[in-house]
Amino acid sequence: MACRGGDDGQPGPNTVGSRVSSLVLLGMLCALALSTSASVARVPDTVQLGQLTWTEIRDAVHAGKTTIIIPIGGTEQSGPYMAVGKHNVRAAGLSDRIARQLGDALVAPVIAYVPEGDTDSPTSHMQFPGTITVPTDVFERTVQSAAESFRLHGFTNIVLIGDHGGYQSSLKAVAERLNERWASSHAIPGAHVRYIPEYYQAVETTFAKELQVRGFGADIGTHADLMDTSLMLAVDPSMVRLQQLRQAPKPSASVGVYGGDPRRASATLGQLGIDAQISAAVQAIRRVTSRQ
Repeated sequence: MACRGGDDGQPGPNTVGSRVSSLVLLGMLCALALSTSASVARVPDTVQLGQLTWTEIRDAVHAGKTTIIIPIGGTEQSGPYMAVGKHNVRAAGLSDRIARQLGDALVAPVIAYVPEGDTDSPTSHMQFPGTITVPTDVFERTVQSAAESFRLHGFTNIVLIGDHGGYQSSLKAVAERLNERWASSHAIPGAHVRYIPEYYQAVETTFAKELQVRGFGADIGTHADLMDTSLMLAVDPSMVRLQQLRQAPKPSASVGVYGGDPRRASATLGQLGIDAQISAAVQAIRRVTSRQ
């Protein structure tokens, strides 16, 4: 039987209570809806795997982000005027931009420990404080284990991008080894490792030519030179002690600068190389993934 008001025509206590309960329920539903919307909105605008929760990563993969870029850097001396983490910062920063251009990719944390020589009889970079080395087999197993982890969790294109020249052959070997193994396995079909040499090659080809036509050919060396320093200035100038570099005499191999002259380095020049690396990597990744 419906609730009725009293004899004076005013709503009875049951009617008032019912209205209050309805308002409370409506308020709770609105609060829940707002909370849900806020929760969705709080998912960060990032392609960095390390900044996401496991549920956000799961949802991203289900939504089509099935490419994961594993950036490989390295921790090594780069002369008195550039910080030892240059490869890590560049690999992370450029991989972020590459992933955003691809649109279907996330970026794994940088692998920062790479082969840099022996510790028993140190040579080359290992003679300078701050350089960290690992044996080649340890490095390859690390990259391999990372790739296998991502395959397990639904990524189908595991992309290897290396910012350092010394381990490019190892990245190629890991990719070939895993692709051969996965091709004969039916447990998790469809995944591939994509080694992208074009990322590194763009520095020694496109970027070097751009500098040469601008009259900087004599400033190009092999390590911590004009190219190396300019790339770093374009990505993160805080990693370069530019004022000290400008005032210094031409640095040599005795202080960890191998060939060339970095003193005329600039972010403007470095951007030429950054653009070349990003463009080459995006094109290469799209080319190899379109063959699936």
